[in-house]
Amino acid sequence: MRKRVDKILADPQVGESLQVAGWVRTRRDASGFSFLEVGDGSSLANIQVIADQALANYGDEIKRLSTGCSVMVTGVLQESPAKGQAVELRATSVQVLGWADPESYPLQKKHHSFEFLRNITHLRPRTNALGAVARVRSHLSYGVHTFFQERGFVQVHTPIITTSDCEGAGEMFQVVSSASSVKGAGDEGSEFFGRPAGLTVSGQLQAEVYAQALGNVYTFGPTFRAENSNTSRHLAEFWMVEPEMAFCDLAENQQVAEEMLKYLLRLVLTECTEDLALFDRFIAKGLLAKLQQVVEQDFAHITYTQAVEQLLLSGQEFAYPVQWGIDLQSEHERYLTETIFQRPLIVTDYPAAIKPFYMRVSDDRRTVAAMDILVPGIGEIIGGSQREERYDILLDRMQQAGIDHGSYEWYLDLRRYGTIPHSGFGLGFERLVQFVTGMANIREVIPFPRTPGFAPC
Repeated sequence: MRKRVDKILADPQVGESLQVAGWVRTRRDASGFSFLEVGDGSSLANIQVIADQALANYGDEIKRLSTGCSVMVTGVLQESPAKGQAVELRATSVQVLGWADPESYPLQKKHHSFEFLRNITHLRPRTNALGAVARVRSHLSYGVHTFFQERGFVQVHTPIITTSDCEGAGEMFQVVSSASSVKGAGDEGSEFFGRPAGLTVSGQLQAEVYAQALGNVYTFGPTFRAENSNTSRHLAEFWMVEPEMAFCDLAENQQVAEEMLKYLLRLVLTECTEDLALFDRFIAKGLLAKLQQVVEQDFAHITYTQAVEQLLLSGQEFAYPVQWGIDLQSEHERYLTETIFQRPLIVTDYPAAIKPFYMRVSDDRRTVAAMDILVPGIGEIIGGSQREERYDILLDRMQQAGIDHGSYEWYLDLRRYGTIPHSGFGLGFERLVQFVTGMANIREVIPFPRTPGFAPC
């Protein structure tokens, strides 16, 4: 029976006959036998295989095995006399499934920079660090669904192709078809959908439709920004977690967001101990303590106005000068979380002029009921708000923003027919993975990064 390496090492049954399939990490020869380190991607650890010279293919195949070759090993699990491992697999057969030429295979047993690995995106998950990122990402994804499903949220699949620009920033990838079978397609000025369409920047507006029919909903899918930004925090394609909650104000919105973050961190601290230990040791020292601290502490709360005052009083010089009315930059957010508060921080009540049209205008008419959650090392990880449920004020905000409200009649209808207070937020999933793993560059936490001028695979 074939078993995963992580299951074998978690509960070794000495004397058990089993089969392991995986890739050779290293081969070391001794007198009359060879040691093979075989991993199958299920864990950071490998299993040691003892291949005896009595095996039929020992001389012509086993002794030719090199890093990257794939094998199917059948054998008996036995106690290991070597330090650092409890068991090893004594092979009764080693079948070579695929060869990897040692002269050309780019992943050898040495340090490879993340920049180098980005150029071989199709092979980089075979490395320890990137394999660990993938496992952590998978657990976080599972945790997102578990968190919302346990609380009665309904998952909604919102469109990837959309005719509405949620953020109003115009940073959408336009969708154009050349399909000759579509009437008018290819003619100058023709549109596949009869109107301009693009790849979604957010599923929020469509999630609001379902929140005002089903109650609490969430969407979790890919989003796209045609922003010419080549920073360590930006991608052209990324994933967003976006819950939308009916009959919910800003205070409850903040509470759900904080609970979700802590839930996800507890999950990986429990389920990904080996992988997180790798990141703590080699990527970001002190990572485990930082994550544990986030789980145990209440988040700090401050208004945007108070945040600006704190930054001005700090005496710190910033590349982007601080004044009321500016959008806080990453350097400001990190200074607040890392130096002033030294923990995650929720900032509320941002100036209306720098926030999208759908955020609820406060009584002072200068600010909106918005909130951002900032974390050390990253800055903003969640952005959300109470939505504007008042028809007249929403229409006025759209006109001020220069938005053609004719294209949003469906959105305005939600305020005409049974409007309710409702709130939601967006969690940048890659930024969460970046925070949890300590990776300095967001390109390392998504399987196939897309950035300006770069789209491998």
